[in-house]
This record gives sequence, structure tokens and C-alpha cells, in this order.
Amino acid sequence: MIELEKLSKAYGSKQVLNSINLKFERGHVYGIVGENGAGKTTLFRCIAGFEDHFGKILSDFVKLKNHLGFLPTDPFFFPKITGEEYLRLMCNARNIEDVEYEKVNIFDLPLNQYAATYSTGMKKKLALTGILIQKNDLFILDEPFNGVDIQSNMIITGIIHKLKQLQKTVLISSHIFSTLSDTCDEIHLLKNGEFVKKAEKNEFEQLDKEMKEFTIGNKIELLNL
Repeated sequence: MIELEKLSKAYGSKQVLNSINLKFERGHVYGIVGENGAGKTTLFRCIAGFEDHFGKILSDFVKLKNHLGFLPTDPFFFPKITGEEYLRLMCNARNIEDVEYEKVNIFDLPLNQYAATYSTGMKKKLALTGILIQKNDLFILDEPFNGVDIQSNMIITGIIHKLKQLQKTVLISSHIFSTLSDTCDEIHLLKNGEFVKKAEKNEFEQLDKEMKEFTIGNKIELLNL
């Protein structure tokens, strides 16, 4: 269980997160949606321990970061590290041994090549594989489907369902609403640093409709196509 109590974050005079209260349970998948700049990535980075913040982040673990796998939108890799060496590094961080790296390479990545030479989608798949083989309890996936091919999207969807079965906690952000509706138990709408709406499974369709109406409105007509 992860609980946020009055979580706030500001960069100078700009308030990015404003007193957020939310609880994430085991065995549940939570979608976080919102416009660019709404605060989704900042929220994820606060939970992952990469950002200082006000308020509390409570969990069942003494050190949450030792049980958390974070997939950023744009994973970073050192210039001279191969795909396999990166996976070894991730395992060493959790004292995990005897991993058959070719066997867990379900995305068929060229593990003998430098990870920095990978395409955007390949980098994301390598970083995802790394946090999965760590056997974390909480997974934060920031735009996991963005830049990834259709076949891999299907695999990632299956992985998320499996994590739910294993009673893991999963937080996902995505601009592709269908990927969230296929995987999430709840979707939370973040706007101007605050959660303004929560939707459960039977409310996803209505939320999607409301978001389209709000986002698109009459903007297309203004182009006079």
C-alpha cells in the first residue's frame, strides 16, 4: 500500500503539485491522465524519491525505493554499457543472482550492443525489462506505450495484467486512453497539480468522452479545413 498525504511540489513560484491525497492498494493498476504540464511526471518522480517535496509518502516498506521500479518516459543509459550489462547492473542493485538474460529478453533486444545506440522504443523495452527482473512491488510506468511498436504494446499490456495477478501495485500514465482502459482498475485525472476526477471501470467510457469534449471542443473547426 502507498499513501500520499498532502503531497506538494513547487519549482520556485510555480506550484506543480498541490496537497495531493491518494491511496494505492496492492493488486491494483492506476492510470494517471492529464494534459502536458499537469504534473504527472513530477508526481511519479516524487513517489520514486527523485524529487524533494512537502507532505508525506507512506508505504508498507521501510525503504520504498528498494521495492520500486520506475520507468521514465525517456530512459537514460551510459554511453559504454551494453544491454546485458545494464540488466546485470539492475540485478546487482537488488542482489539478484543467476538470471538467464537471454531467456528474460522477451523483446528480442540485441543485448550485446551498447544501449545508447538503441532506438527510443528499444531503450524503453530494455529499461522495462530491467525493473521487471528486479521483482519490485511497486511499478511506476511513465508513458510505457509511447514510441513502442504494436506487438510490444500487446506484450506490455499482458505484463501489466500479470503484475496485477501477482498483487503488485502499478501506476501508469499514458496519452493513449485505450491502453489505460485495457489495463487499469481506476483512472485519475490530474489538472493543475490536483486530482479533479476519479473513474472506475464502468465510468471509463464517460471519462474518455468528457476528456475529448474538453480537449477538442471546436478547435478543429477553427482550422476551417
